[in-house]
Amino acid sequence: MQDSESKTPGASPLVGADNAPLTGGEAEGGDAWTVEQAIAALNHQEPNRRYYAAWWLGRFRVDEPIAVDALIRALDDESDRTADGGYPLRRNAARALGKLGARRAVTPLVKCLDCPDFYVREAAAQALEGLGDSSCASALRGLLVGGVEDTEPIAGKPHLKQPYDAVIEAIGTLGATEALADIEPFINHPIAIIQYAALRAMYQLTGDRVYGDRLIVALGGEDLQLRRSALMDLGAIGYLEAAEPIANTLAENSLKLIALQGILEHHLSQIGDKCLSEEAGKIMKLMDSLL
Repeated sequence: MQDSESKTPGASPLVGADNAPLTGGEAEGGDAWTVEQAIAALNHQEPNRRYYAAWWLGRFRVDEPIAVDALIRALDDESDRTADGGYPLRRNAARALGKLGARRAVTPLVKCLDCPDFYVREAAAQALEGLGDSSCASALRGLLVGGVEDTEPIAGKPHLKQPYDAVIEAIGTLGATEALADIEPFINHPIAIIQYAALRAMYQLTGDRVYGDRLIVALGGEDLQLRRSALMDLGAIGYLEAAEPIANTLAENSLKLIALQGILEHHLSQIGDKCLSEEAGKIMKLMDSLL
């Protein structure tokens, strides 16, 4: 999914990476921080402030070596724990590293795939997808061991055993065709979001339009959240045939524009910038109609 956050430090929204409002020390002065202050805040005694600092460094794409080093160290943090044993700082550090493009974070992030915190594993998978280094594909595949049969809900938890959708999407983006047999069974998973992730990855890995067409069908579903998910998946894979169905989907125009932008960018990357194709013109007209 595309990230619309600014790359230039300035006023920041007082919400965290999970869209939760920031309070107390977490938000105090954060919008006026310098890079040095944000990095220093990763060692602050208040957990909320450390959590926010990690978000801030990712939000503003602070890819300076000292920031990357600090975030990598935060992946091993033991001090910030939730009541059920989660690692909030590790989660935000992983998310931030996925936005900074530092390939040296790949190995520490792969290590996070073994973390007992589901949400750290999810954030690590998403970060590895963002970094684009296919050397981590084998580790990601390891989270799919057991297949669909091993994806039952965890008792007392709001999630499954593994963050399957994030893992599958990462594998697809990384172009790991060796994982085709691992992913294909998930296209019929009982949870729609996981189905969509598998369809998205299978299209990326094979180019077979049957997978893209199934995502187009999902645009007509009754659940708005699932339509939104299908929109973003189609935009991520740049499925040209989905342009008009996306424009006609019952969803927010802002999301449809993001999806269409993804398709347009993918199409232009294929044809080059020497000329504007008829297809590109049609997509831009569809985008104009949504403004």
